[in-house]
Parts: sequence; structure tokens; C-alpha cells
Amino acid sequence: MLDDFLFYVQYGINHVLDINGYDHVLFLLVLTVAYIFKDWKRVLILVSLFTLGHTVSLILAAYDVVQINGALVELLIPITILIMAVYNIFTAGKTIQKGVSLLFFSALFFGIVHGLGFAREFHLLIGGSSNKLLPLLEFALGIEAAQIIIVFVVLFFSYIMQTVFRFSKRDWVLVISSVVVGLVIPMIMANKLIS
Repeated sequence: MLDDFLFYVQYGINHVLDINGYDHVLFLLVLTVAYIFKDWKRVLILVSLFTLGHTVSLILAAYDVVQINGALVELLIPITILIMAVYNIFTAGKTIQKGVSLLFFSALFFGIVHGLGFAREFHLLIGGSSNKLLPLLEFALGIEAAQIIIVFVVLFFSYIMQTVFRFSKRDWVLVISSVVVGLVIPMIMANKLIS
């Protein structure tokens, strides 16, 4: 029982931190780069909504409620990253709106899209298991833990760049978001549906 728990939590952590699947990290980067440590509650809500969306799509796929074209999802994932990066570019330096916003709904929806990208592999892992929900929740716990680590690293580097190296918050957000745009455009162009 404990071995299964640790396996799925570790599997979730590895899913996020996998160097070959860095799209997850890129999304978290553009989701959190506009924030600082004092905004930790808002960032935690955004990241948790992303995890919730990711988990919902895995549950739907595990119970065969939804099936989707893999190439389409592989196209949509970098598009979600591009949308967040462009959003950051256009809102850099502006006051962050408090309360429930479009950003919260976007994090949830984009989590659903990202979860669909991993749904097939996870479906194969748990296969015909009668208890699918517990492994899914354990996996989600691992995802959330890894995402919190990444968010902390992003906030820490943002703090260093803005205090030690004197980047303005606006310039830091513009630089990071622009770099991410440069990384995801080739991912989009390489997709089977486009090339």
C-alpha cells in the first residue's frame, strides 16, 4: 500500500520534472514569473487549479469518458504556453488584478489540456485496474509537490534578478516570457498537424 502510494507520488514528481517533457516546466514558468513571494497565495491557487484540471482530464481518460487525438493535444500544449507568455508580454508591469479572474479559469482549462497530453500513458500504466481513482490522486499529489518546487525556484530567481541584479519586474517578465515564446514556436511548428 505504502509502496504504491510512493510509486504514484514519485511518478507524478518525475512527470513534471522530466527534462524531456519540459513543456510542463515552461507553462509553470510563464504562469508564475509575473509574481513575487508575497503573492504566494494567488500563485498556489493558480498552480492548484492547473493540477485540478490536469487530474480531471486524467480521470476522464482513465474511465474512458474522453478520447482525443494525440497530435492535436501535442499541438494545443505549446499553444497554451504561448498564450500565457503572450499574456505576460502584454500585461508586464501592470497591476495584477485581485480576486477571481480569467487567469484562474485559464489555469484550470490549460491544466485539462496538459492532462490530456499525458492521459494515454497514464491509462496504459493503470490499465484494467479496478481502483483507478486512488492512483490518480496519488499521482496528482506528486504533480502538485513538483509544481510547488518549480514555483519556488521561479519566485526565488525572480527575487534575485529583481533585487540583486536590479531588473525591473516588467523587464524580467518580458525577457522570460519572450524566451519562452522563442522556445514554443518551434514546438508548434514541428507538430504533425502543421508540418
